[in-house]
Amino acid sequence: MNRIDWTGTQPARASRKGIWGWMLFDWAAQPFFTVVTTFIFGPYFVSRLTEDPVSAQTMWSNVATISSVIIAILSPILGSIADQSGRRKPWIGFFAVIKIASLFGLWFAAPGSPVIYPMIFMILASIAAEFSIVFNDSMMPRLVSREEVGKLSNTAWGLGYLGGMIVLIAVVALLAASPETGRTILGLKPLFGLDPHTGEDARITGPISAVWYLVFILPMFFFTPDAKRGLPFAAAVRSGLSEVGKTLAELKTRRAILRFLVARMIYQDGVNGLLILGGAFAAAMFGWATIEIGLYGIILNVVAIFGCLIASRVDARIGSKTTVVISLTMLLIATAGIVSTGPGYTFFGLLELPSADTGGLFGTAAEKAYIAYGLLIGLAFGPVQASSRSYLARSVSPGEAGRYFGIYALSGRATSFMATLFFSVVTHMTGSSRLGMATLVLFLAGGLIVLIRTPYPADRA
Repeated sequence: MNRIDWTGTQPARASRKGIWGWMLFDWAAQPFFTVVTTFIFGPYFVSRLTEDPVSAQTMWSNVATISSVIIAILSPILGSIADQSGRRKPWIGFFAVIKIASLFGLWFAAPGSPVIYPMIFMILASIAAEFSIVFNDSMMPRLVSREEVGKLSNTAWGLGYLGGMIVLIAVVALLAASPETGRTILGLKPLFGLDPHTGEDARITGPISAVWYLVFILPMFFFTPDAKRGLPFAAAVRSGLSEVGKTLAELKTRRAILRFLVARMIYQDGVNGLLILGGAFAAAMFGWATIEIGLYGIILNVVAIFGCLIASRVDARIGSKTTVVISLTMLLIATAGIVSTGPGYTFFGLLELPSADTGGLFGTAAEKAYIAYGLLIGLAFGPVQASSRSYLARSVSPGEAGRYFGIYALSGRATSFMATLFFSVVTHMTGSSRLGMATLVLFLAGGLIVLIRTPYPADRA
């Protein structure tokens, strides 16, 4: 098919305040993924909330699986409805209320309390977060020219990591204390009198992320231009539902976009699994407490910021596709390295490591090797997602961005439960979370193979 003409649909470029308001959404949203899902609350859920870490890892994986199924089903529908109703901000505001309330609910996840409640809160918060991202991402083609989309996407993603890192540093330095000493890494007593023995240092990350999100999404509401009002709500729902079927049928003629979405569906499963399970996997293998997990997260986020800043320039020069291919290759190497590492060895035992603990944080050689692989993940997992976002933004027009970013969310979630499900099943059957993590390699490699043969931009075929 012919390439999309943006000239007739691209509105005037947004103001500097409008662009910064849009980018601050990533800044506002990232602490939930950084301190709650990946580095603080998730590992706490696995290693300290219950007395059975293997079963807890399975339950944590099930939270991600349930969330992914719901997100996959509803994202295309909501995106299509948003195209018909025009404005995105009311949707973002609606889901913000759900996300903020659910995050406050995590405070009550004390050891010995029913696990079902934090599971429900995490599912609701995850769903609300992802739906908000659909509407925020679909605003992107209206803000800048097609040539600037890659730079905008990667810069915003890097800004998000910076926000997540700031919150993570604050938690590790001022709130997370060692259960043995009762002191933070700075030797201070935790602020607010938080008790690490009851998990308060990890549980507080829910309310902190909620307040951070509330404060920093406000500039987007105040300054970023929204689409014009479209159909009334009821009519938008009816029209949006019918448009979903039309869009899915339309993909048969837009084969390059379809191929890109399939590739992204596969490799994003691996990326999601790595982000959701990586911190919990390390906590279970090395017995890391909140301080170690938090420092590991800080290291990854510092590297991720530089990765996104570099990728913003790489994407502008050589394109989104090449940026994603390079990033996926790095993630494959890192995942294989993590899976191959255990106490006293790496590379599946081909390289033996000293097993002695030298004391202090990350005292064994295996822990240091794990961190080295983590650096590679930090460089890659931001650009692989940011440049995927700009890949699609360059391939659709602003008028159809909502429905296609809804399908984009579907492609990122439709089978993402497969990665966590594979992890759960393999871990349960073998009793080895290492073998469960190994299944992520299949998703990363499969998506990379499909992507290599996909045209770029994806409106060319």
